[in-house]
Amino acid sequence: MNELTQSQASVNPIGCGDNTGCLPSCAPLANPYVPFQRENAKKYEAPNALIRGTLFPGLDLPFMGLVNRQEIHTPLGELMALNFAMQELGLYLDTHQNDTEALTLFQQYSDLYQEGRKTYEAQYGPLQQMDGAVDGRYAWLQDPWPWDYVEAGGED
Repeated sequence: MNELTQSQASVNPIGCGDNTGCLPSCAPLANPYVPFQRENAKKYEAPNALIRGTLFPGLDLPFMGLVNRQEIHTPLGELMALNFAMQELGLYLDTHQNDTEALTLFQQYSDLYQEGRKTYEAQYGPLQQMDGAVDGRYAWLQDPWPWDYVEAGGED
């Protein structure tokens, strides 16, 4: 390699890609590469982020072009999507503390999650085992389990 050692080139690939989340053509074979994230990065909506496995389109690099398109249209699926998006935003905010748009979205998702969780638990019961002690009794093993649901229009 010219003036850079291989380890230096993998950290700072000069002239290699535009750092928008795409794997540059000059990335060395069999070396890990994580795209750089910029401030105010584009974001998927929470349900789509859960399906794609990332909140950030710039990090959406499906293996061999395989893309998950299965949506989850249930109250639990909505909570899962919000929780996933909050986890992704939290990791992003760890390195981009000044991104006020991401912080605002994190707070909005957090509020929606808390509200949705209360509604869900009132209808279906606790989501986590640590919340299974209700009114002096252990209710975690009562049906329905959090993953038991009936598709809209379906029957038991």
